[in-house]
Amino acid sequence: MGKVAVCVGAVCATAVCVAAALVVRHRMRSSGRWAKAAAIVRELEDKCGTPIGKLRQVADAMAVEMHAGLASEGGSKLKMIISYLDSQLEFEDVFLCSKIKYDCTVTIDEKGWFYALDLGGTNFRVLRVQLGGKENRVGKQEFEEVSIPPHLMVGTSDALFDFIAEALNKFVATEDEDFHMPPGRERELGFTFSFPIKQSSIASGTLMKWTKGFYIEDAVGQDVVGELTKALERVGLDMRVTALVNDTIGTLAGGRYHDPDVIAAVILGTGTNAAYVERAHAIPKWHGLLPKSGEMIFEKIISGMYLGEIVRRVLCRMAEEASFFGDTVPPKLKIPFMLKTPVMSAMHHDTSSDLRVVGSKLRDVFEKSNSRGLQHSAVRGARLSAAGILGILKKLGRDTLKEGENQSVIALDGGLFEHYTLFRNSMESTLKELLGEASETIVIQHSNDGSGIGAALLAASHSQYLELEES
Repeated sequence: MGKVAVCVGAVCATAVCVAAALVVRHRMRSSGRWAKAAAIVRELEDKCGTPIGKLRQVADAMAVEMHAGLASEGGSKLKMIISYLDSQLEFEDVFLCSKIKYDCTVTIDEKGWFYALDLGGTNFRVLRVQLGGKENRVGKQEFEEVSIPPHLMVGTSDALFDFIAEALNKFVATEDEDFHMPPGRERELGFTFSFPIKQSSIASGTLMKWTKGFYIEDAVGQDVVGELTKALERVGLDMRVTALVNDTIGTLAGGRYHDPDVIAAVILGTGTNAAYVERAHAIPKWHGLLPKSGEMIFEKIISGMYLGEIVRRVLCRMAEEASFFGDTVPPKLKIPFMLKTPVMSAMHHDTSSDLRVVGSKLRDVFEKSNSRGLQHSAVRGARLSAAGILGILKKLGRDTLKEGENQSVIALDGGLFEHYTLFRNSMESTLKELLGEASETIVIQHSNDGSGIGAALLAASHSQYLELEES
């Protein structure tokens, strides 16, 4: 039976990065202030409760919405966006066979150098990957990470893409003697673009809207590959974008390249989304030719709230209503998204008796600290993310134990999953609790930089030089 890979993003807009519960342990000078602060915390804890019954309801509702999203455009809160990628992966003479809407099934010998650009937040990565064939798979890898200046996140399309093109140009200039490009060929790049787009082919897609703090008005409605291509031309870099993918699609491709049992990919980072393999005949809204394998990748975007922002809002309320930081509210506490999730993670992992890391981080960010003050937990966000994964497994019929069925591997990537240990542990334990004995066949696998590697693989599978290599 044919399958289509579906990228599940906005799936429970609350699915990940949604909440943080605060427990305050500090004797304030005024018992009245303490009572107010404690009441705020209790209210938050009640709202953040995630009993197992509620999580099962979330998973069930998500599976229902996924069915509706596959049936018709606008039929669900989940926008199941077609990725134009066949999920067929072959590991004998080729590594990936992809098919897009225009019936261009291709197979290649996975050898050569390819570039990838991974843009999904306030930083982007440029990668250079050597593909070494069946035996060596992914060989040499080189990368650089570049921070995007804040003013470019709200500037013009030309300004942003010119900055990216310049970074790519500088990175290309560092090619060493190991890099060999056949004469007369231009470099090829896979572009991971982790914002909502309406994809019209494997190498084109219109930006629907910005998220994650970006708002560049003149880019909305434009083909992001076209915008990047024009910027590359302006800096004089001879490079062609051959594949446009979301981060989860890249992670899914990279994961299945190494392990054919990978059925889904989930990103837990600044934002959250997921991709999974779906049966093509289960997608009524698909009107094109069926993929050769009968499988395709869909995607859906989940824009989760940042953990740090939830904490900031709670702290701000405690400062205003319970004088948590004294008689005045720290000015920086009123600035949206001032508290970043990595800072929150560091505070969450503080095990010192006097919570000195908590005090230090609050002082660094807000220039004022209740140093004896605060422990917090992102348990709700972690447990909801587990419910989201269960929803995907339910849609695929992999949520129960079946005799003779292979293991199902979920490839996960993203800074939240990789670096926030307590979040990761809570998510994994909750998923086991939800699955019961079926958890024996479900494997969570960290796919480090999977989206970037996957983009390079997809660039190779859609190379403009495939016919020359096959002849």
